[in-house]
Amino acid sequence: MKKMYVLFALGTCLLANAQVTEMRPLPQITVSGEGKVKVVPDQALISVSVETKGSNATDVKKQNDETVDRVLQSIKKYKLPKEDVQTKRISLNPQFDYQKKKYNYNATNTIEIFLKDLSQYDAIMETLVDAGINRISAVEFRSSKIEQLKSDARKKAMLDAKLKAEDYVSVLNQKVGKALNISDNSQVYFPQPVLYQTKMARAEVMDAALPEETIAVGEIEIHATVNVSFQLD
Repeated sequence: MKKMYVLFALGTCLLANAQVTEMRPLPQITVSGEGKVKVVPDQALISVSVETKGSNATDVKKQNDETVDRVLQSIKKYKLPKEDVQTKRISLNPQFDYQKKKYNYNATNTIEIFLKDLSQYDAIMETLVDAGINRISAVEFRSSKIEQLKSDARKKAMLDAKLKAEDYVSVLNQKVGKALNISDNSQVYFPQPVLYQTKMARAEVMDAALPEETIAVGEIEIHATVNVSFQLD
């Protein structure tokens, strides 16, 4: 009986020590790391619109359709894939003129072009303007390698975090162990194109600035930031 009591007491003591060990926080260090990758865009998503105004809804819609058809026909010579040229938004809205006490109508048709060859950009934009588009809603430059570049930036950020941790603990005669926690805060910065006036804008036909024959494309920057907690060995 006494022997069983001793074994029970010993087991209880070992269990208590194990619980204390589990509750004791692991020695660790938390650092941040940054990784940046830059690349010149090789693609662009172009959003352009044809706007037509007038006093007769039927005539306005007809004129708008004719201009849009002319625009679509004009860019066929560039042999873009059909799925890369899409009509996105079509609208016909009445607008009441309080001075003349009557309605006018505004028809808008928006076309999106996904351009995979930026060497065609200048020529296509000039063709679009000549064919009748009168608003450029947006030009977003992209890269065909964006996913690989994001991966490269994340790896650089993790390497930066590990090097920082090793610098800190090197003076303590400790080593950086496995990662216990990782949080990511990555971002992609796209260049904003500068849109210049064309001959149509100078003729006051357009109410928005449009590009000339050349543009400054700039660079896409992928910026990865991570916070990492490493165990100390």
